[in-house]
Amino acid sequence: MFLLRSLFVSAFVMASAVLSLFVAGSSEARPGIDARGSTGVVATPTPPIEEEEGVIKVDTEAVNVLFTAQDRERRLLLTLKPEDIRVLENGQAQEITAFSKQVDLPLSLSILIDTSVSQQRTLPEEKSAAIAFLESVVRPAKDEVAVISFTGESTLEQGMTNNLTRLRRAIDRVKFTAPSGYIGGGVVAPGTPPISGRNQALTGSTAIWDAVWVTSVEVLGPAPESTRRAIILLTDGVNTSGSKKLEEAVDAALRSEAVIYAIGIGDDYYGGVNKGSLNKISEQTGGRAFFPRDERQLREAFKQIQEEMRSQYLLAYEPTNTSKDGTYRRIEIELVNQDLQKQKIKLTHRQGYFAKSGK
Repeated sequence: MFLLRSLFVSAFVMASAVLSLFVAGSSEARPGIDARGSTGVVATPTPPIEEEEGVIKVDTEAVNVLFTAQDRERRLLLTLKPEDIRVLENGQAQEITAFSKQVDLPLSLSILIDTSVSQQRTLPEEKSAAIAFLESVVRPAKDEVAVISFTGESTLEQGMTNNLTRLRRAIDRVKFTAPSGYIGGGVVAPGTPPISGRNQALTGSTAIWDAVWVTSVEVLGPAPESTRRAIILLTDGVNTSGSKKLEEAVDAALRSEAVIYAIGIGDDYYGGVNKGSLNKISEQTGGRAFFPRDERQLREAFKQIQEEMRSQYLLAYEPTNTSKDGTYRRIEIELVNQDLQKQKIKLTHRQGYFAKSGK
């Protein structure tokens, strides 16, 4: 079974000549990662990103919270000041120790693409929009991206990299794989569907929460501390298999401090999409869910995600509860500026975090 950390430990104890060959031969995709973390290849890690001047530096015990402010027309508010808001943790007011409206932190991003049957017809448009998004968002000197495809199992098409050429290739090779005996959409898969069999069942199913969980733990968890972490989830939101529940996926994302932007898209761009689950996982992690009806709206969703990621506020506070008990702490950011309250300004942020454990 695969765990990124254990593989790196194993790699260091190998002879230097073998290590050089291993690194040189693993700079491309890392296929085969699933919700249990199994894989056969490890990509060359991207060098640590150096912090720029102006990046907020806070004590390691502080809690960092990224958030956006929008009016009723979903226009981004870029003039918010620290005195306009207050922060509560489990209902207790906290002192804001750092605040910035010009967040320019490096980005660690994972793009999760559902390749199950429901995505067969929409997949080409999804891939095209995702590539255009990367080309407009990724700053090779600062950001890095991973690409994961999933059905009943998750495949790491490309590990974290700032190489746009590799990212384009990774998205290009994402494709719908029909289960044996499948007929539909102009695809006829050879063979007869077996009565039973785990591989066949996984190929024809969708394990969304497993994909989010393993991405949060295995891919974004090891990302540098100074980066913003985000997941763009392309799926219809209908989970049909897997060992993880939606709540476990949310917890994993919160522990890795990953914001989830869900793009709910199905065979007809709308019908059959589980809006409730996608809204829930997005809102609880501080992101948003989008439900495009056509390719134009799909590209508009990516554009809005780009704008929000470049228009976030970052605040930090040192919790009055200093216990390192590993418990979940609820976060609330409230407007105290009455004029902004009247304008119905909405603040979007992750709804909580897990305290560090003393163990």
